[in-house]
Amino acid sequence: MPGELNKKVFVAGAGGVIGRRLCPLLVRDGWSVTGTTRSAEKASALRAMGVTPVIVDVFDEKALLDIVCAAQPDVVVHQLTDLPPALDPTKMAEALIRNARLREVGTRHLVAAAVAAGARRMVAQSLAFVYAPGPTPYREDAPLNLEDPDFGLSARAVASLEQQVLSAPFEAIVLRYGKLYGPGTGFDKPSGGGPLHVDAAADAARRAVMRGDAGIYNIAEDGGTVTIDKARAALGWNADFRIGAYNRQADVSPDP
Repeated sequence: MPGELNKKVFVAGAGGVIGRRLCPLLVRDGWSVTGTTRSAEKASALRAMGVTPVIVDVFDEKALLDIVCAAQPDVVVHQLTDLPPALDPTKMAEALIRNARLREVGTRHLVAAAVAAGARRMVAQSLAFVYAPGPTPYREDAPLNLEDPDFGLSARAVASLEQQVLSAPFEAIVLRYGKLYGPGTGFDKPSGGGPLHVDAAADAARRAVMRGDAGIYNIAEDGGTVTIDKARAALGWNADFRIGAYNRQADVSPDP
């Protein structure tokens, strides 16, 4: 990223599963972090992490614009989702509709606010498990399964998200996450093709805040479903990353 950085980052969805793992990493890296939530309770938790919390609904376009412009971020991180805990199957049908609207309309509002605020870069969450059937491992240029009766709604929503972010006038990185497991996800162990520990998901976003050319990156464990060569090479990312081990190493490493 050229020029001088003010080391300010705006995390939309800071109170979410990945956001709660990501924000302390950014604070530890020396970033001034402003993070959004819709909950006063989560705002208190964010403040305890060293984050400046803001309570906002991303569908309130004017309020979001004002908040992002006031934060003056170099980088905006898009971690917005609206899904039930542990992907409760009794609630998923309605949640998928809400989540699709969030990815389309919420993304439009967030991109507009980031542009107005003069952000240089956006890092946005997408999905690595909505590729159309084809040869594996899937590369980032493989088509998405836009017409599938089960995944089509989500695939079309992330396609909209990706197009909006990648066509905006800033450096844009899209992280196609695998199927999350680990703390806060409701899933203790990996399952299915392309799993991803939530800590490794957070670390990918942390790295993408500063590294990597604009574009799309698969972020998942290397089990043959998707190829992660691009993320390894450009971001220096490793799917084995865990926050506990990172903190222990950082605590004993000498100052640079």
